Amino acid sequence: MSADRHTAGAPTLEVRNLRTHFHTRAGVLPAVDDVSFTLERGKILGLVGESGSGKSVTGFSIMGLVDAPGRIAGGEVLFQGRDLTKLAPRELRKLQGNRIAMIFQDPMMTLNPVLRVDAQMIETVRAHNKMSAAQARALSRDTLGMMGIPSPEERLLAYPHQLSGGMRQRVAIAIAMLHRPDLIIADEPTTALDVTIQAQILSEVQKLAQQHGTSLIWITHDLSVVAGLADDVAVMYAGRIVEHGTVDDVLDRPQHPYTVGLIDSLPSNNRRGQRLRQIPGMTPNLLNLPAGCAFAARCSRATAACGQQPGITQALPEHKVRCFHPTIQTNEVMA
Repeated sequence: MSADRHTAGAPTLEVRNLRTHFHTRAGVLPAVDDVSFTLERGKILGLVGESGSGKSVTGFSIMGLVDAPGRIAGGEVLFQGRDLTKLAPRELRKLQGNRIAMIFQDPMMTLNPVLRVDAQMIETVRAHNKMSAAQARALSRDTLGMMGIPSPEERLLAYPHQLSGGMRQRVAIAIAMLHRPDLIIADEPTTALDVTIQAQILSEVQKLAQQHGTSLIWITHDLSVVAGLADDVAVMYAGRIVEHGTVDDVLDRPQHPYTVGLIDSLPSNNRRGQRLRQIPGMTPNLLNLPAGCAFAARCSRATAACGQQPGITQALPEHKVRCFHPTIQTNEVMA
């Protein structure tokens, strides 16, 4: 890898104290508040949480796709040692879709409804690579085949409206993978796909990470996908990361009561005939957050101490939690 592509020894992505705010008539909405994490080359980070927790806005902030009234209010986004928040729009465009790609939840955010699939894919390839149209077409066809799309040559000749929703999503994922980017941010891309196609795409994603050293941020609310795909997992709540560690550690030994609640809410963890468990209450209004811990109103462990904002602490080796009463401490008290 050339020196300009990768600063020696730098991780693929390092996010430091990222804050993204939306300025509305009702006030300032802190969608992402003091988010920090590091992603090494070839690693996959699962970013999980309920709807409205700030997962997608974190992804858009890294890509530089936050539109008004939103803006990055602070922090750094270091991609291979370069701060993306400081780059000129022209420099950022050289990286977007080339070295950094994003897969959206809605494939029509990627696909142009009035252009055939081949025109879009060939244009994407040639925007960043000096290839002939025939070479770009062959790469496009092969990448569609890699995504499990039958008769890829015929699909290249189709318009997006002629494809099913699942097929459109696979085309959008293929476009993101065309350049074998160094970083892919995937925003719930397999939600609309059936389980067999989902498994095939997850397998291709893992292969991409292993063979090409591509790093991934996989944004989802599906813990079962994270369990089989990710190396690390970060749990978000009300714009903040409340727990972060290896996927085995976080899912087997969750420390934050919110993470415990998410895992307990999985139907597969329920005994047959029992009521499904859920986290009580609703996610807080970001315009009117409580002074202390944002989860305190829904938490069975909450005490007077939770009226203060908890900092990030290391509950276990390589396992961070933002909580005054992590599981390990609670268990020690009960013992």
